[in-house]
Amino acid sequence: MAFWTQLGLLLWKNFTYRRRQTFQLLIEVAWPLFIFFILISVRLSYPPYEQHECHFPNKAMPSAGTLPWIQGIICNANNPCFRYPTPGESPGIVGNFNASIVSRLFSDAKRLLLYSQQDTSIKDVQKVLGKLRKLGNSSG
Repeated sequence: MAFWTQLGLLLWKNFTYRRRQTFQLLIEVAWPLFIFFILISVRLSYPPYEQHECHFPNKAMPSAGTLPWIQGIICNANNPCFRYPTPGESPGIVGNFNASIVSRLFSDAKRLLLYSQQDTSIKDVQKVLGKLRKLGNSSG
């Protein structure tokens, strides 16, 4: 039996089965049409507009390291769109966050922790903690 004959008999059998259940047939035909008309109405009510080419800031993946990954999440939380290529789009650059607040926070914390490990006097650490508390109280 040829392919088209088999397809025609299968479609005829399906139509005969569906014709016996008219309510189910109406729903199966009307539901996709209803969704299609909703899509058409949304498309007509909001016509497309032309937008410039979008370049997004790079975001490091977790495999690049924890610090670049956290910086990518925090520094680009609003996900801005730029008209021109961003500095991080160049090959081989992991992140362009060297001047970010998070980068400075981590470098300051690293310097403070390294300083406190070299210094054996606990008084200097207490001074630093006292200043941090004052800073926290003044900003809050």
